[in-house]
Amino acid sequence: MDKMGIAALVSGLILIGLGIYGIVIFLPEVVFVLKGIIGIIGIFIGIFLAIFGVLLIKD
Repeated sequence: MDKMGIAALVSGLILIGLGIYGIVIFLPEVVFVLKGIIGIIGIFIGIFLAIFGVLLIKD
């Protein structure tokens, strides 16, 4: 391994640790964000299915 690979590995592990610490500290907010993301994905899937249905009806 070269020095750049070791530096990338160490900095990646540090960032993973900081991310886990942030999730633990702000757990209620993380849950709200995940619920919001799930809702947005549901809306997009619904829109795409509606467009797909309209295109199938036209044919």
